[in-house]
Parts: sequence; C-alpha cells; structure tokens
Amino acid sequence: MMISVGDIVARKSYGMDIYFRVIEIYKKDNVNIAHLKGIDVRLYADAPLSDLVKINTADYQRYLNRVIALVREKKEYIHKERNLRYYMRGNQGEQYFKRPGAVLHLDGDPDYLEMCLNTYKELNIPAYGYVVAEKDQPRLVEELYFKHLPDIIVLTGHDALIKNKIDFHDLNSYRNSRYFVEAVKILRQKIDRDKDNLVIFAGACQSYFEALLEAGANFASSPERVLIHAYDPVFVAEKIAYSSIYDPLTVREVVTNTITGAKGIGGVDTRGKLRLGFPMI
Repeated sequence: MMISVGDIVARKSYGMDIYFRVIEIYKKDNVNIAHLKGIDVRLYADAPLSDLVKINTADYQRYLNRVIALVREKKEYIHKERNLRYYMRGNQGEQYFKRPGAVLHLDGDPDYLEMCLNTYKELNIPAYGYVVAEKDQPRLVEELYFKHLPDIIVLTGHDALIKNKIDFHDLNSYRNSRYFVEAVKILRQKIDRDKDNLVIFAGACQSYFEALLEAGANFASSPERVLIHAYDPVFVAEKIAYSSIYDPLTVREVVTNTITGAKGIGGVDTRGKLRLGFPMI
C-alpha cells in the first residue's frame, strides 16, 4: 500500500507498538525514508518505507480510544488528589481564594502544544503557550519569560537518540537535547538560579536526563531513555502549580502524576507554587 505524507503508520521492526504520522518523505542512499512524528509520544523517528505499515481508520480509532482513556484516567486522578489535598489542609475554600502557579510552555510541536493548552485550561492552570522549534528555544526563552513572568517553564517538543550513536553521555547522540540544555542554562544564568523561585521542566522522548538536571532543570526526561507521553510535561506542571508554597514536594510525588512514570520523568525535590489569598471577594 502506498504511503504518503499525513498517513498514520507503524514500524514492523518495532512490533508496530507506536503509531506515527508521516510528516516528510525523502530519499537517502537510494532508499525512500519517512520522517515520523509520534501520535501520543514526543518522538521523532526515521524509517524506510519498506518497514512501515499503513494503519487503517478502525485500528487508528481504537488506538486513539486507548490513549484518550489513559489520559482521562490520569486527569480524574489529578482532580481527586487535588481535592484531597485541600481537605487535608482544613478545607479553607470558603475564606480564601487560590492562585496556582502560572506556566510558560514552549513546544516544538504545534499539535501537542494545542493539546497541552487545552489540558491546562481544563485543569484551571494559567498558561501561555508558544510553538517554538527546539533549536530556537534558547534564543527566545529569555524574551518570553520577561513577557509573562511565569512561575513554571516547560521546554519540550520532540527528541530521540540518534541511530547508531551509542554514547548516552554525549549530547551529539541526541536529536534535540542540546537545545533544551542550552535554554535551561540561559534561564539559570540570566534569570533565576533558585529552583524554588523558577521551576523548569525540560525534555522530550529519550532526552539526556543527566545533562538537563546539571544545567538546572527541576524535572527532565528521560532517566531510562524511554519515550514520554505528550501530556507528561503538563501533569508535572499541574502538580507544582497546585501544591502549596509551604509544601516541599518529593520528586516521587511529582512523577506519580505522570503517565510514563519514573522511567521517563525524574528530577529533584521542589516547592509548590499555589498561594492562598484573603479575603474572598
């Protein structure tokens, strides 16, 4: 079956475990190659057309239904956990208003950014989002920070280990990690070194976790170089945005909020950004 740009495909060599959209087809060494973007994971990949299977509409819909169900389950957990936290703090809702932390989200993928912004809105998180190619994030992040003065910054998009690169501790082995690292360094060197004042999430699928933390990120992907879900940065940001400034969070508490879990997301203990105001008006 002929494969074209825009088609939904899976890779035979990987057991057809992940569905991708074809975003480009090019020729390399007389072989037709497809450039692929994950449907629900933040992964770019390249594969010969001969390795791809075109997914029919029914199978694609079943795949989407599983993804939607997983995300819905996580959102329901977040709402229940958030309500429990308020109850444990004494249910002060009648007297106080809440100011959750605000998020600035830079995303290399316009589709994922739209999905994330819709989820921030659904979860009542103030958020500003920009489509910024990974390579441009170091150049633009400082300007956008001062435009919005957020409490939390998300730097994400797509990433991947480059095929045939075997050194996990070499930035050149990653498609986009160097850009995330550079953007984090700019924020820490020029804006705020205090990880409780400015909370940073950085990375995408298979990103260089250790380098991102060393650069100054609070949370990053991917400790075991696995794929992370498109919504994982949002769920990290939600936990910080809706946890009290009086409550230091263990990294385990934050990672529990994600779909991928500790294999894909890690970081350091960080203080929440939720402030209560008085009086209620």
